[in-house]
Amino acid sequence: MKQIFILAGLSALLFSVSNTHLPINRPLGNPLRSESKDTLVYKYHITKERSPDCGARPDSECTVAKVVYPFFNNQPLLNSSIQRKLATAFNFGDKRISTVKELVHGVIRAYLADTELIKDKGSYSLDASLKVARQDSYLLAFKIDGHTYSGGAHGLDKAAFLNWDIKKQRELTLNDILVNGYRQQLTRIGEKIFRKDEKLNANAPLTDNYFFKNGKFSLNDNFMITPTGLQFLYNEYEIKSFAQGQTGLFIPYAQIKSLLRPNTVVSQYLK
Repeated sequence: MKQIFILAGLSALLFSVSNTHLPINRPLGNPLRSESKDTLVYKYHITKERSPDCGARPDSECTVAKVVYPFFNNQPLLNSSIQRKLATAFNFGDKRISTVKELVHGVIRAYLADTELIKDKGSYSLDASLKVARQDSYLLAFKIDGHTYSGGAHGLDKAAFLNWDIKKQRELTLNDILVNGYRQQLTRIGEKIFRKDEKLNANAPLTDNYFFKNGKFSLNDNFMITPTGLQFLYNEYEIKSFAQGQTGLFIPYAQIKSLLRPNTVVSQYLK
């Protein structure tokens, strides 16, 4: 599949970008969101760009890149982290892209550079969002969803998470909430849950229908902190075929109590 984010120098006069501010101060519907009150004020923004050859055609018939994301009042570190997270999720390895504007602009540039696709009247697309899944006094949890297409038989769906420590103003990793040396035990617990979810016995091989390296189960770092446990997610092609889609894996805190660091954002959820 062709790289869709080519940063070749094309004239800035060949594109148009619109930024729309949506007056939304609450997270959109999400089954993982609690009823806790929001503690930071934000509005959802839309950054969108259409290819110059779209003309009057609807978005569904031409190359369009669109990203929806929240902007928080007086939170520069959080806002820049949101931009970088979106850019990282959909830039296909191009580390030069670090903002949403660069992200959508890169899609249009890549399409305009793909003369073969233009000749065949094809199109590129990016439709992505980063939305608040949960907010309380200590934690902001975000869910990222996106669909990209750059030619070929089908596009790709991708999802990711961002966990933000409100007090320390930084993104949280597993190392921030779990004790040193947690990986082996967490992986063992995760594999047990995974096998149960997949209806596999303890000795069933993970080589035939899965893409785990050397047939050995592993957890990724794509997780969201929830009030009851850690929600992991594997994207398309990560551990299964495209047809099998994304795979979720939920690890309850009750099963990893000994691995949880004291005095972290998770502590508020433990009894």
